[in-house]
Amino acid sequence: MPAARVARVIVDTPLPQLDRLFDYAIPERLREQAVPGVRVTVPLRSAGRLADGYLVEVTDHADFDGELSELDSVVSAAQVLTPQVERLARRVADRSAGSASDVLRLAVPPRMVRVEKAWLASEHPAAVPSRAAPEVRGYRPELGRAVDDGERVAVDAVPRLARTTGGEWVGGWAVTLAQLAVRCLASGRSAILAVPDYRDLDQLQAALAELVESDDVARLDAAQPNQDRYRAFLRCLEPRAVVVIGNRSAVYAPASRLGLIALWDDSDPLHAEPLAPYAHSRDVALVRAEEEGCGLAFVGHTRGLEVQRLVELGWLTAFSPEPRVAPRVVVTAAQSGEAAPSRVPDGAWRAATEGLTTGPVLVQVARPGYAPVLACAQCREAARCRRCGGPLGLDRAGAAPSCRWCGAIATGWACSHCGGTRVRLVTRGSSRTAEELGRAFPGTRVVVSDGERRVTAVDERPALIVATRGAEPVASGGYRAVLLLDGDRMLARESLNVAEDCLRWWSNAAALAAPGAPVVLVGVAGPLAQALATWRQPAYAAEQLADRRVLRFPPAVRVATVTGTAKSVGDAIAALQPGTFIDVLGPTPEHQSVDGERAGAPRTARAHPDAVRAIVRFDYAHGADVAAALRSAVVRAAAKGRKPRDNRGYRPPPTLRVRLDDPELS
Repeated sequence: MPAARVARVIVDTPLPQLDRLFDYAIPERLREQAVPGVRVTVPLRSAGRLADGYLVEVTDHADFDGELSELDSVVSAAQVLTPQVERLARRVADRSAGSASDVLRLAVPPRMVRVEKAWLASEHPAAVPSRAAPEVRGYRPELGRAVDDGERVAVDAVPRLARTTGGEWVGGWAVTLAQLAVRCLASGRSAILAVPDYRDLDQLQAALAELVESDDVARLDAAQPNQDRYRAFLRCLEPRAVVVIGNRSAVYAPASRLGLIALWDDSDPLHAEPLAPYAHSRDVALVRAEEEGCGLAFVGHTRGLEVQRLVELGWLTAFSPEPRVAPRVVVTAAQSGEAAPSRVPDGAWRAATEGLTTGPVLVQVARPGYAPVLACAQCREAARCRRCGGPLGLDRAGAAPSCRWCGAIATGWACSHCGGTRVRLVTRGSSRTAEELGRAFPGTRVVVSDGERRVTAVDERPALIVATRGAEPVASGGYRAVLLLDGDRMLARESLNVAEDCLRWWSNAAALAAPGAPVVLVGVAGPLAQALATWRQPAYAAEQLADRRVLRFPPAVRVATVTGTAKSVGDAIAALQPGTFIDVLGPTPEHQSVDGERAGAPRTARAHPDAVRAIVRFDYAHGADVAAALRSAVVRAAAKGRKPRDNRGYRPPPTLRVRLDDPELS
């Protein structure tokens, strides 16, 4: 039998028309090194240069009839692309109307030469299970057995804190995930645990520290130094089982003998990938669990509508803690008036005062900063920048208003509507709230935790902790009171999922309270407040999903947003086969949100004034047909090139951009 001589390579390129395997001849000098999974460089005739890529397959037969170009080089002996991850990237790309090379940029971190050489020179022995699998405390024994058998579950997290043997306080959810992962590890299988951000990662790592050896845990964190992240990635390639913890890209980790994928708080926007093809980690986990036949667990204090849909279809089995555990939630109306205490009604004020006698009190607010939004004091119209039209805000007390978009200082500002020169505060951010509470509680320590100030834990001493949603630190022993302010402003956000997001933010904050401590929700009433007060988030999700089915809104159906020039969007819609979609909404001019960012676009992008957007609704059964048709339209449009910036500073939008299942649809 002749020696294998053809390498099939996936090229790392942003051009969607090159999203396929290319055949290259393997020269004699590279026969031994050219094995599947290694990094290679290849000549790319269409670009007239060398390109990076991954060798996917070695075969004796080429699909190309002409003379094959030769591989230029094998970059390293490390087989960094496993067959499982390559198949996963292809399926995720096909489902998302994207390119496999874009997925692989998320799955395989940049190469660190020294780290890789040290790893190749070391030995990688297979691990032997050294301890019995623990029970998952607080749940029926069936949960542990379900994970052992590779079943798919939706787990309602215990809203309580737990103390590790090292003295650290972590959420009950972190203990549950750690116990599920250790069950896999004890049987010689790997587990992947994906969480939204570094705060959750720190808690999860602390929960795992008392159950497994540090070498059995690989942390893939976007905030890590490149060397540490690549070292952890290479650990995942070893034959011994490992517990992988990380952010959304951790679901692509090349863990051997995968037994479990678990996601914490899958509805958090940080699980949504902002880069093409915009695949949500929940969808990647669903695809990978099906591909590899491993267990799958979605854990959260609330249940997202996507997970609720799978529960109702019988695809996921729901598990709740026994006995039932719930925080003590009190709903109260906000007081009217302009003074600071109007945000904190009497009941909330008393709860904070009593809580401060024994420990810390959490105050959750909607926005960071001092005064994020200003308005004219005379006509109440929003205060806008004269240079770019962006909203004005205050960074600190006594500072001049500045633009939230371009940063320009608005000296000598005058309202364009009435000519007024004075501004009023529309919203109070975390800094302003801390200042007001500091005056109301003299002598009390005040700590601010938001995107600019990283606070992950506080001790048991009395203090007021003012935190934005999602940035709440963990308090030793739990907070003695939790005040949830600005609920009305959180609900005013333009998003299809705003109610679901608010319930999740409030539930996660309530879970940080000490047993029996009051959780006061201010200024919100109706079914949403009732769901929090009774701790019946799954029932609320079921009601919301039923309404979505009537309206044919996602996730009852799938959607694709198609953005670009009017012609390219029209051509893409025309390419859809009749019967594969429900309807098309638009196209309409692509609008900007209140903070000037394009809906559904990365936060660094600005909307082009000539861009249009259409929304395609379709059933899950036709997902592959719609994705393939839109993908073909993207390839045709990309071949036409792209123009430079115009004289207004805008770069024309991509000829066509497609995003499926946009979580921030508005």
